[in-house]
Amino acid sequence: MSPHNFEFHLPLSPEELLKSGGVNHYVVQEVLPIKHLPSQLRAFQSAFRTQGPLAILEHFDTVYSILHHFRSIDPGLKEDTLEFLKKVVSRHSQELPSILDNAALSGSDRSAHLNALKMNCYALIHLLESFENLTSRTSLIDLDIGGKGKKARAKAALGFDWEEERQPVLQLLTQLLQLDIRHLWNHSIIEEEFVSLVTGCCYRLLENPTISHQKNRSTKEAIAHLLGVALVRYNHMLSATVKIIQMLQHFEHLPSVLVSTVGLWATDYGMKSIVGEIVREIGQKCPQELSRDTAGAKGFAAFLTELAERIPAVLMSSMCILLEHLDGEALPLTRFQAVVALAVGRLADKSVLVCKNAIQLLASFLANNPFSCKLSDTDLAGPLQKEIQKLQEMRAQRRTPAASAALEPEEEWEAMLPELKATLQQLLKLPREEVDEQIADAETAEEVKGRIRQLLARASYKQAIILAQEATSRFQESEPFSHTEPEENGFLDLLGIIFKDPAASTQGSRGDTDPGLTGSKDSPSVPEPEGCQRNDDELVKQEMLVQYLQDAYSFSQKITEAIGIISKMMYENTTTVVQEVIEFFVMVFQFGVPQALFGVRRMLPLIWSKEPGVREAVLNAYRQLYLSPKGDSARAKAQALIQNLSLLLVDASVGTIQCLEEILCEFVQKDEIKPAVIQLLWERATEKVPCSPLERCSSVMLLGMMARGKPEIVGSNLDTLVSVGLAEASPPDYRLAQQVCLTIANISDRRKPSLGERHPPFRLPQEHRLFERLQEMVTKGFAHPDPLWIPFKEVAVTLTYQLAEGPEAICAQMLQGCAKQALETLEKSTTEADPKEAAPKLPTFLLMNLLSLAGDVALQQLVHLEQAVSGELCRRRVLREEQEHGTKGSKDKSASSESAMEEELGLVGATADDTEAELIRGICEKELLDGNQVLAAFVPLLLKVCNSPGLYSNPELSAAASLALGKFCMISAPFCDSQLRLLFTMLEKSSLPTVRSNLMVATGDLAIRFPNLVDPWTPHLYARLRDPAEQVRRTAGLVMTHLILKDMVKVKGQVSEMAVLLIDPVPQIAALAKNFFNELSHKGNAIYNLLPDIISRLSDPEGGVEEEPFHTIMKQLLSYITKDKQTESLVEKLCQRFRTARTERQFRDLAYCMAQLPLTDRGLHKMLDNFDCFGDKLLDESVFSAFLSVVGKLRRGAKPEGKAIIDEFEQKLRACHTRGMDGMEELESGQGGSQRALSTKKPSAAVSRLQPLTSVDSDNDFVTPKPRRAKPRRPCTQQRKSRRKAKVVFSSDESSEDELSAEMTEEETPKRTTPIRRASGQRHRS
Repeated sequence: MSPHNFEFHLPLSPEELLKSGGVNHYVVQEVLPIKHLPSQLRAFQSAFRTQGPLAILEHFDTVYSILHHFRSIDPGLKEDTLEFLKKVVSRHSQELPSILDNAALSGSDRSAHLNALKMNCYALIHLLESFENLTSRTSLIDLDIGGKGKKARAKAALGFDWEEERQPVLQLLTQLLQLDIRHLWNHSIIEEEFVSLVTGCCYRLLENPTISHQKNRSTKEAIAHLLGVALVRYNHMLSATVKIIQMLQHFEHLPSVLVSTVGLWATDYGMKSIVGEIVREIGQKCPQELSRDTAGAKGFAAFLTELAERIPAVLMSSMCILLEHLDGEALPLTRFQAVVALAVGRLADKSVLVCKNAIQLLASFLANNPFSCKLSDTDLAGPLQKEIQKLQEMRAQRRTPAASAALEPEEEWEAMLPELKATLQQLLKLPREEVDEQIADAETAEEVKGRIRQLLARASYKQAIILAQEATSRFQESEPFSHTEPEENGFLDLLGIIFKDPAASTQGSRGDTDPGLTGSKDSPSVPEPEGCQRNDDELVKQEMLVQYLQDAYSFSQKITEAIGIISKMMYENTTTVVQEVIEFFVMVFQFGVPQALFGVRRMLPLIWSKEPGVREAVLNAYRQLYLSPKGDSARAKAQALIQNLSLLLVDASVGTIQCLEEILCEFVQKDEIKPAVIQLLWERATEKVPCSPLERCSSVMLLGMMARGKPEIVGSNLDTLVSVGLAEASPPDYRLAQQVCLTIANISDRRKPSLGERHPPFRLPQEHRLFERLQEMVTKGFAHPDPLWIPFKEVAVTLTYQLAEGPEAICAQMLQGCAKQALETLEKSTTEADPKEAAPKLPTFLLMNLLSLAGDVALQQLVHLEQAVSGELCRRRVLREEQEHGTKGSKDKSASSESAMEEELGLVGATADDTEAELIRGICEKELLDGNQVLAAFVPLLLKVCNSPGLYSNPELSAAASLALGKFCMISAPFCDSQLRLLFTMLEKSSLPTVRSNLMVATGDLAIRFPNLVDPWTPHLYARLRDPAEQVRRTAGLVMTHLILKDMVKVKGQVSEMAVLLIDPVPQIAALAKNFFNELSHKGNAIYNLLPDIISRLSDPEGGVEEEPFHTIMKQLLSYITKDKQTESLVEKLCQRFRTARTERQFRDLAYCMAQLPLTDRGLHKMLDNFDCFGDKLLDESVFSAFLSVVGKLRRGAKPEGKAIIDEFEQKLRACHTRGMDGMEELESGQGGSQRALSTKKPSAAVSRLQPLTSVDSDNDFVTPKPRRAKPRRPCTQQRKSRRKAKVVFSSDESSEDELSAEMTEEETPKRTTPIRRASGQRHRS
């Protein structure tokens, strides 16, 4: 048949090509025998070389015959045919663009190329399907055979690896479809059979279960792109939608595959509309049918869930279509909410395992929640309120007079109850709004009831609730407003009574009613059935949408509630729980819950955890949250990363910034921060890109954090940073300048140089531009009252001492320049002042700035001497010794054995270190505050301000002066000793919490530097733990925690003041105290040794705590007693304390402590041995109950042989409780002789051992008493009187310098005690 005289029609089955189907339709003339196929294929190949792709028109029968005999022919022939057809189609796709662009193309040529295109595609696609069928059959055989060699068997059957050949074929078809081939058809309308031929093979490939394997990923992507081209260019959307729905119902491996495919279409091909089509098809499925077709429902659910995770924004617009299925059995939301509530409740479980699993369950609920990928209750509240309002409007429109007359009040009430309840919940959660009075003075309760019913009938629920709230306050004596509970259920009952009451209905109709609600039987309004049905459907959809949003809002609130509970577990002792908490907060943060940022910040201090697993969990959390931002380019990702990190810095404390710096330092050292991030930070810091001042400041701060990991980040651009951050400006930006100083400080090592250091430390010359700008900014800003100048000058002085050569000279110039300005101001005011008036005054802020600067210089000079100078002296000495050893050579080999031994033991170096330390100490104590030094000039002024709080009463000045005095005291032991009384007087009696807080820090530092000097004043440090100011208690807790855990102060019974912080009303302070005792419990028997004194002090009726707080404190402290020996010893000590206790409260406290101990059989024996100590106290019901709880604990873990002694103990308890000690004697008299002998012998032994305890020292009732004195209470009374007598009044009205003095009297000054001795051999500096 001539190629120009036939038309190739794509058949539904291959057999159709063997018979004629119409005029000029192509028919296969002969199916060739197998033996002729190789030669005929070679003829086809020869024709292709001369005729090109049109050769298929004369040799199609050959290809058809190969497909017909496919299972029987040689594998080599199959492979040759595939390779040849790929070459033919590829050649045709290359030639078609020029052919299609040829305007002079004849009809016969167009018909020839169209036939060739259809024949080539038909042959290649059917050959592909034949290979695929053969591979699938081979795979099924392999499943039966099993074992190794599956791939080899498949290759043997085909002759090559088919899995590697599929992708090129699909890519070739994609390339062909991307051409504008529709012009080959008449009227440029491509026939649907051709598109179905190409796309059909794709769907058949997807049906293969192995397509979901990772090895077939390239094939999946090729199929997705081929179908994507068909969607865009050949109107394939409807067919694709139907096919996807069918495959989801029948192939369980396809949901994830189709999600990636549809996601690719929506994002790369812009076909977002197909998502809506697919969702619409699923939404139109009958719920009852889906409940029977579980496989299909499961496929749809899996597909929609994964699609929501992949393209949530696209799917969200179609969610309303699926609302009908929310009430079906496939998604039990009510049970979901109930389980979530139960999981939140289990977070408070005592079992660590239960808490851990509850956190995991909530995380799983969050990851797979059916609501949204963003769960912010604030964001959900708006749409919920909007949809509720819309629903109310729809119901109001639907409620016609006829319908109102037809419905019973009970039915109407049930219909409106869900929306009314939701509106009431919203109003109760929001703060009460200020509204005008709704009730007139002359209005009666009945009239108000009618108005409320009218509003309810109009669906104006908010107004009805507000009116009812006002009525319950106005008509408290009238029914039904009297006795109404102000809670949700109470208001609903009230509104229900009003709405259902026929009297209210009548009353409401007599008033000023809405004409639309007065329905009349004479004028019924009957809507058309179709319109009514449509309105009902819309109303049902809206109700379901409101319910869905309400469920999402409730779930979000439950997650928010869980966040508050879980955040408190972040510092638990169990590592696995902490790791679960961290992972939970990562997930919550990713779901956009606003409160999650609190947990993300709260986990920062865990970077210092000693547990490697916890530290690594924090690092991984911040990697997930901040190092993988979304963005189309590297710069966009860098912008997102910087923006997220900057949010963490907003209102961040110094501790938070240090933690974040440690994390970023780790990331920089591991090269996890991309260069684009650092580049963008520099652009923002230098204002090359527009940004706000705060963003610029945060960029400099982040650069400084990263410089700790890699100093060259800042070091290579030091001059740029100085010129940008410390430039002259009006007004100067001290916040930016402060951050620039902190950033530059990170380029040098702040630690003391090690002994092995050979190179001199990094220093800059005095003439460097950096110090010139710092000095100028400090001196120029001194005379201006800018609050940001004080923190800036502090970091400026610190940076100068850290990096400058000879920093003392630079800082001396700063001090002199500022002092000169102050003197000039004073002289100016003297000249201008009226001679008749009082002496001229210096502005307070100038005096404050001057003293603050002097204090900073004093402290940094000390640090410079003890670290930098001392380290440099040591480095030079080591180098000198090495040079001397090198020059002496072999002459020193004959040195004495004694010197060799000293060198070996390190005594030579130790002696040299002592000499250098003595030199530094001599400079500090004799020279720095000598009259010839700059710092000494400020001492009289400083003491004048501190000693005269009445004259210098400005709070900021007092705070600056007290802090400066503490810094000056750090320099010299003699100066410190002379000013300690003044310091502690201010610490105890200053009326300013800021002053007391600052001095608490200063005295804590002094306790470390001069421990022997501060030791007599230790009680004054403990006393600040009960300071009325929250700020002072928090600071005191931090300082005492540091001093006690570092063994810098003696731990005495006064540590009970730390125990009192466990019940502090401020949660942060209570957590601080809990952390202190957690750390103290790791220091051997520390808590065990302190417990008796703590119990004595806290139970003291004169200075202890109330009974309930006592229980809370002791429950926490006794939980640290875990060793059996400690428990037994405490049992014996507590039993003996019953003898010295004087009040019933003390009896109860001791009994409670006994009940909290983890008792064993040996502990029970101890109680029996000492039964006489507490037997007579069992008449008290609380004491008896406490001991009964001990019996209950013992029974739970008792062995059979130990139950007898437990029974005996319980009998004694009950006998003494009912009849006192006489009852116990009666009980003993009824027992056997051997038991009587035992019971009489042991108490006597106990009494003989405890004979010295019969006398009591009144100073402390619970401490083991000393022998009785003649007048035991006098010393205590005198001491108490002296403490009450010490009182200083700060008054600005007093003018006498003696009266304004704030120092303690000599009698109030503590006397020296025995010096603290430490094992480290550290020299005392007293």
